[in-house]
Amino acid sequence: MNLHEFQAKSILRQYGVAVPRGYMAETIEQAKEIIQKLQAETNSEKCVVKAQIHAGGRGKGGGVKLANNYDEAFMHANNILGMQLITPQTGEQGKKVHKLLIEENVYQPGEVEPKEFYMGVLLDRGTGRNLIMASAEGGMNIEEVAEEHPDKIIKEWIDPSVGLQDFQARKVAFALGLEGNAFKEGVQFIKAIYKAYIEADASMVEINPMLRTSNNKILAADAKINLDDNALYRHPELEAMRDITEEDPFEVEAKASNLNYVKLDGNVGCMVNGAGLAMATMDIIKLSGGEPANFLDVGGGANAQTVEAGFRIILKDPNVKAILINIFGGIVRCDRVANGVVEAYKKIGNINIPIIVRLQGTNAEEAAKIIDTSGLKVASAVLLKDAANRVKDALV
Repeated sequence: MNLHEFQAKSILRQYGVAVPRGYMAETIEQAKEIIQKLQAETNSEKCVVKAQIHAGGRGKGGGVKLANNYDEAFMHANNILGMQLITPQTGEQGKKVHKLLIEENVYQPGEVEPKEFYMGVLLDRGTGRNLIMASAEGGMNIEEVAEEHPDKIIKEWIDPSVGLQDFQARKVAFALGLEGNAFKEGVQFIKAIYKAYIEADASMVEINPMLRTSNNKILAADAKINLDDNALYRHPELEAMRDITEEDPFEVEAKASNLNYVKLDGNVGCMVNGAGLAMATMDIIKLSGGEPANFLDVGGGANAQTVEAGFRIILKDPNVKAILINIFGGIVRCDRVANGVVEAYKKIGNINIPIIVRLQGTNAEEAAKIIDTSGLKVASAVLLKDAANRVKDALV
């Protein structure tokens, strides 16, 4: 589950991570009040207005603006709130901005020049260990740094049996070139974000930039946290932060029906039980000359309700020209799935695209008879090759 920047910072603040003073606004009236409040609290006219969407590269798309006074801050808030923000991570369609984060400007002159770093924690699946990644070249171009200068990326793997050790935090801070008070705060910063990563059951914590301020302090000028969906049952307070307006509406509907769904850009909808079979089914669709329109796993307990929910979600995609249902009846009986298909078809009605159903496993023969004698425009297949050929014919 993705979080907004203001939500990520609220979590980090609980673990002692220094973050800029700031507040979230959902309306221009709230933005006005926050700008005035923030300027009074910081005794400064300057502030930063940030779009809150689930995508990186907001600055490159015009979603992060520095304001030197109230009028500029209000202008930026008015322009950004409600805009369709396009960044390198949103695609051409962009994302509509429903929320703003208005923060104090932490890039103030002082003893030293402010310096941006990159800091992240994630799981390295190759080693089965958590990994701290850091770079002295933080900021908007960190992707280019990682691609063109991989030697500038610092990596420190954490042994899960002992966790992050103090010497490892010092090692990373030293490699970043931090000195004096910045070094001490950097060590504590690394330990704090790692603790937040572990205790929040995050799949990633990313601070870009981690800022050394002009008075040699370390803080998270930006923050991104992804949470492990499978662990949300342990964190109801974090699950409550979910913003469904930022998610694909098809995926939101699928989640409500306990379906595993990912929308793709193809023309053949597929409904399968089991992730492995779903991947194989998408291969079949490709070999038949089509393109998968989705990944949809109804799970081992497929029934009339889940099949109907899957149908409805797939049919909402205007690009779908055919549907392939590929079910292996191990836990679930094929005849029950077949009855579910027929029942769902009749309930939905007005389905004007070909539907191919391949049911194998327990009671597969009974299932084929149910499909073939239903009187509906549903074709049954036995072999994978048969299913592929029927998909191919349906797309002609």
